[in-house]
Amino acid sequence: MSEYKYKLPDVGEGVVEAEIVEWHIKAGDKVTEDQHILDVMTDKATVEIPCAVNGVVKSIVGEPGEVIPVGTEILIIDVDGEIPDDVENEAEPETKEALKEEPKAGAPKAEPKPEPKPDPKPEPKPTPAAAAPAKTAAPARSNGERPLASPAVRQRALEADIDLAHVPGTGPAGRITHGDLDDFIAAGGRLISKAGGSGAGKAPRTGKEDIKVIGLRRKIAENMAHAKRTIPHITYVDEIDLTALEDLRAHMNAKKSDDQTKLTIIPFLVMALTKSLPKFPQANAHFDTDGSLLTQHDGIHCGIAAATPNGLMVPVIKHAESLDIWEVAAETKRLGDAAKAGKATKDELTGSTITITSLGAIGGIVTTPVINHPETAIIGVNKMQTLPRYDAEGRVVPRKIMNLSSSFDHRIVDGYEAALLVQEMKGYLENPATLFME
Repeated sequence: MSEYKYKLPDVGEGVVEAEIVEWHIKAGDKVTEDQHILDVMTDKATVEIPCAVNGVVKSIVGEPGEVIPVGTEILIIDVDGEIPDDVENEAEPETKEALKEEPKAGAPKAEPKPEPKPDPKPEPKPTPAAAAPAKTAAPARSNGERPLASPAVRQRALEADIDLAHVPGTGPAGRITHGDLDDFIAAGGRLISKAGGSGAGKAPRTGKEDIKVIGLRRKIAENMAHAKRTIPHITYVDEIDLTALEDLRAHMNAKKSDDQTKLTIIPFLVMALTKSLPKFPQANAHFDTDGSLLTQHDGIHCGIAAATPNGLMVPVIKHAESLDIWEVAAETKRLGDAAKAGKATKDELTGSTITITSLGAIGGIVTTPVINHPETAIIGVNKMQTLPRYDAEGRVVPRKIMNLSSSFDHRIVDGYEAALLVQEMKGYLENPATLFME
């Protein structure tokens, strides 16, 4: 049997380090060549790492959340037989030679000596008081001590609004069993009040859980902190009357062909941006703080912030100015589906020059979106509501109203320019036929 030391491979695109997100194997597992064994994160893209050989996992190096350089040893695999010639064994030279040595004929193989096992510690015998605790009295636990119980018992207690700190445990080391919980509930779930007497009521929830922030969530945290720390934001909010646009959208969806993607509000917003931004190039730009360099882009690469099971991701519609509304809708859906499935590539998640963020139907009245660094603007979409408004004759009529909450880098975009850009978009959205005029 040979030992293969697997190092974190080069995942391309100049990546020199990656964060371990999730192992899909453990020590003792059998693995096969090309099996998906590990997820790592580079920038915002999650990369699947395959196994290089067939064998049994001997040990794993690295925990989720660790950032490790390319070439770092992360896995040792016992390979049955010689390592294939086309696979580089990462073992040290002297280890390789030792692995190749065969015992001489007739010589008995040295059996590994088992390590001495420590004598098992005898379990403490419960004292009479512990063996039959008073079920209606608070157990003798120090202040803040977490009671011992299985996840199933904790779930039952949570559903029953019972604080396990008040439940006597009869299991080993005072562990609370299902029977203990049954007895406590049968006794009426009497709690010990702060005054020392018993009283019925809901128990306070005192549990807490420490969760390590890793992977995409850590990247989001770093990016948001950097953006708020370095970019002086100005947020401008205005309401848009989408009554005419919604009528047009419903008509277009009713007339669309089967191979066309259903239109949401997002493609119309993208089209309004492509029409408006040429007048405000400073809002379709990247600002390099260190070099004091503003790069204005002719092409409009529109990021669409998407909520995924792993956190916020921003897939990018490249060259939105060259697409018609149906193509924008199809690309928005394709990229959103890829991001939610964790299949979006690094190229699809980078390169945006301006971002649209939407909370959909729960979008609230006003938001203060955070700029996607190094961009200089972000357009926030709030929920649409039917509200009473006055028409030209002074009559109160129902209108479909939505607020745009847009943030700008105040170092680059003045408040007056920010307002003009939003007003330009408003003109297109409230008169949607103009979106299709050259």
